[in-house]
Amino acid sequence: MNREHKWTMVIDLDRCTGCQACVVACHAENNVPVVGEEEVLRGRAMHWIRIARYWEGEYPDVRARFLPILCQQCERAPCEPVCPVFATYHNTQDHLNVQVYNRCIGTRYCANNCPYIARVFNWFTPYFPEPLTEQLNPDVTVRERGIMEKCTFCIQRIRRVEERARAEARPIADGEVQPACVQSCPTEALVFGDLNDPDSRVARLAKSRRRFRLLEELGTEPAVIYLKGGEAYVGAD
Repeated sequence: MNREHKWTMVIDLDRCTGCQACVVACHAENNVPVVGEEEVLRGRAMHWIRIARYWEGEYPDVRARFLPILCQQCERAPCEPVCPVFATYHNTQDHLNVQVYNRCIGTRYCANNCPYIARVFNWFTPYFPEPLTEQLNPDVTVRERGIMEKCTFCIQRIRRVEERARAEARPIADGEVQPACVQSCPTEALVFGDLNDPDSRVARLAKSRRRFRLLEELGTEPAVIYLKGGEAYVGAD
């Protein structure tokens, strides 16, 4: 029951419509504050997942494409060795890049070393006016200013399912763990599961000829796999 997991996310770019439902769900699930227009203009936007837009084709026949970007949960994460207080480290049980908030001192070395720009610095103490305090997730701490934040694959949801499966003396079913972004995606562009389970949906999708990883040449071994979009790949496995 305690076998090693390798939690992986597969993102099909042909299915992503750029609706940003995943971004909103991540904010709600992980108590990520909305910083407002003024802070965004200062370069202090705070999203654990963002939708990057790019263009495909030649004018005038062009179309917008969307690329969800979050912490890639690298197997060889460049953010880990530069942290002076070991606030970010690799969890070998789940193969996740863990962030310990009450240990972080906000040096931002990890953000400088992240090639995916997937870490954000908490510039201010978050403020949730009434009645927004009622929607805060009790399973996730509300972080104070001065620390680094990032996507965790909703580790609180992973732990909840693991505990339930352990109590019922059974293995975790494929698709039972769903981060907030995956659960909220209306087109099912995001798929989450255990890559070590050969029968899981992510293990099958990871074999697709459309697969690629961001900046794979850097050797970071990300746990997020993208499936290429475009007319050439319509209907491809």
